[in-house]
Amino acid sequence: MDQIVSIIGGGLAGCECACQLADRGVRVRLYEMRPHKMSAAHHTGHLAELVCSNSLKSLREDSAAGMLKRELTQMGSVLLECAKSASVPAGGALAVDRDVFASCVEKQIAQRDRIEVIRKEVSSIPDGPVVIAAGPLCSAALADAISDLTGSARLSFFDAAAPIVEADSLDMDILFSQSRYEDSDTGDYLNAPFSKDEYVAFIEALTSAERVIMKDFETRDLFQACQPAEEVARKGIDAIRFGAMKPVGLTDPRTGRRPWAAVQLRAENRNCTAYNLVGFQTNLTFPEQKRVFRMIPGLEHAEFSRFGVMHRNTFIDSPHVLDKTMRIPGTKVRFAGQIAGTEGYTEAIASGLLAALNTFADLSSRDYLELPNTSVLGCLIDYATDPAVEDYQPMHVNFGIMPPLEDGRRRSKRDRYAAYSQRGKDALERVIRDRGDLFDRNAL
Repeated sequence: MDQIVSIIGGGLAGCECACQLADRGVRVRLYEMRPHKMSAAHHTGHLAELVCSNSLKSLREDSAAGMLKRELTQMGSVLLECAKSASVPAGGALAVDRDVFASCVEKQIAQRDRIEVIRKEVSSIPDGPVVIAAGPLCSAALADAISDLTGSARLSFFDAAAPIVEADSLDMDILFSQSRYEDSDTGDYLNAPFSKDEYVAFIEALTSAERVIMKDFETRDLFQACQPAEEVARKGIDAIRFGAMKPVGLTDPRTGRRPWAAVQLRAENRNCTAYNLVGFQTNLTFPEQKRVFRMIPGLEHAEFSRFGVMHRNTFIDSPHVLDKTMRIPGTKVRFAGQIAGTEGYTEAIASGLLAALNTFADLSSRDYLELPNTSVLGCLIDYATDPAVEDYQPMHVNFGIMPPLEDGRRRSKRDRYAAYSQRGKDALERVIRDRGDLFDRNAL
């Protein structure tokens, strides 16, 4: 095709979108401002750099996150295959070596000669078909251009990233390997066990420590899935013990008993030379992070390869801005990824793939693809573009927004989730079969 699609943002959504369009014969200009202009949270100029965590969540097909991965496999996602090839042990989750993953994605981009990567900041919306996948950390100039285009005020929320500690600084006489909720102990996580007294002292230090932003947060300013650990702990002495520090399913080999609480650490790379403090996104100052997190048993001498950070994110009011194909009606501009409020790594990949398919449909005079709302991606897009949704906030895929099962049978939670998964799989298979004009590579 002669027409060029401009994709703004070289993150997960933008890279998936670029690969999918190129594979369908479309020329792409992929704009990425890094490394010439860095964001508040990125550390490199690599395409598809993961910022907050290295986990793409569960692989279980009877979970919403696992169901989404299966749907991406059904639809031929490029970046999901990169994630699988860059995976590190993480129990029942898909976690990746960040550097290996970014390298794989960059190789996929480089081997497609229809993709031109342009390293510059975009401050105005290009002419022609555009996919804005700039992420929640887009530059102020681009955010202003988006605000002018949408005609609505930008919405913002605070997001936080967890610290990373060096493996050789950890006390392995205290920490133990075990995974929660697995049929067998795979040992993919390190666990720091707390006694009750240790836990109480830690919570006191965590909740009284100096923060970068000194005012108390308003609830509306905090995206619930990424709340700082200290904000969760401030809700009550046991609040975080029923969340990130829950000891359920763990046995401390030193005592043979379940600890009072536990912090889990997940490998950041294949060599297990660094670990992420799972669920410990934080807004504490760097000196306070060092003081407080060294109170975690086994981390008394921890060296930090990255401290936790908090940054302000931007997203659009998608339900009142976009149509079902994630396009601003009357324009050639679509949105994909976290800037549209489809929150999460795998969700970003999925929305980039969907943006590519519908942009290709535009260019080739095909019918748009609207996924069934019984698929987990279709359900998320329905939610993100439903004008009835008020006070829109970023959303992960989850079973809570899916339509109920039609037969009305009473089921256990596990059976209900399995039924959701099977229903979605069957529905998506029918769509892919019926829309060979978009999915069948041999027919394109």
